[in-house]
Amino acid sequence: MSPRVNPAEQSPELYKKFLEFSTALGRSSIETGLRDLINIRASQINGCAFCLDMHSKEAKIHGERELRLYHVAIWRESPLFSTRERAALNWTEALTTLSPHGVSDADFESTKAEFSEKELADLTFCVMSINGWNRASIAFRNVPGSADKLYGLDKAGLN
Repeated sequence: MSPRVNPAEQSPELYKKFLEFSTALGRSSIETGLRDLINIRASQINGCAFCLDMHSKEAKIHGERELRLYHVAIWRESPLFSTRERAALNWTEALTTLSPHGVSDADFESTKAEFSEKELADLTFCVMSINGWNRASIAFRNVPGSADKLYGLDKAGLN
């Protein structure tokens, strides 16, 4: 399968702005490892092969343990995640699979118990970003692994 469209070439200004937004998240109050988990979980839910591949490799490069990568899909049953990580993964799921009634008060309160208001806003922007990238990658059929060398993901040793 080959990509349908290269959005960076076809819409360079918008692509650059969205990339800047996503890059700015690296300076947010949400730590790198937690952003990795968020990116992986949203990509699993959305079925985005390109992003799941990319963010699993990034997490490995950032020092994430392989077993935890395998457990992201089963985070509710796994003993490997902290209360803060569980709250972030739950928030990721709530925002990625919005119900017709929005985000429940219970989900909001359980997340707010682990994150300050600033962190909660930053966390929400992290989830928004990966959901946007997932949708673009799925729409344009980005090929998993095709950008490994460009992004330095070949260093993950997961080829």
